[in-house]
Parts: sequence; structure tokens; C-alpha cells
Amino acid sequence: MGEHKTTVIPPEASFGMRNEELVQWVSLGALQKNAKVDAPEFTVGDVVEFNAPNGAQYAGVLQSIDAKGAWFDFNHPLAGKPVTFEAQIIAIL
Repeated sequence: MGEHKTTVIPPEASFGMRNEELVQWVSLGALQKNAKVDAPEFTVGDVVEFNAPNGAQYAGVLQSIDAKGAWFDFNHPLAGKPVTFEAQIIAIL
């Protein structure tokens, strides 16, 4: 009991490396039409869900927005980062 382990998993083996091609511009019309959000206002840092034409759903983090459209990062938030797991045995039943 009390054994403690920490394991670090590199990005390649967890959420993958960041892909700059997943940072994409979305027109304001497409944003308002496809975003699954009730409020018409968006703020940098918002996570916005979109409906894809095939019925799938995906989410992106709003990077910037203007009157014509917005830049979204569709990478997983942990992409490119190592993931650390920590465990400790506290009891054996």
C-alpha cells in the first residue's frame, strides 16, 4: 500500500501533435448557420460546436473574430502536450 507511480505519455502516443492545418477560417454566415449555440455573440476562447454536412459534430476554440468571419483551432486542447498520469494505491480490498 502507498505505492505511488507517475507516467508521462508523449503527445504522439496520446492526443497527437498539433496540426496547423486544423486552424481554419470560418465565414460569419457559416458560423451562424452551423454553430450549435443559442447566443449570437462569440468571445475569443469560446469552444463552439459545429454540425458537419454528414451529421457529425466537431468543436473548435475561437481564436479571433471580425465582421467577416473567425479563426478557429480545431486541434484537441491537449494536442502537442505530454499527458501525465499519477496513481497511488490507497487500499487493497
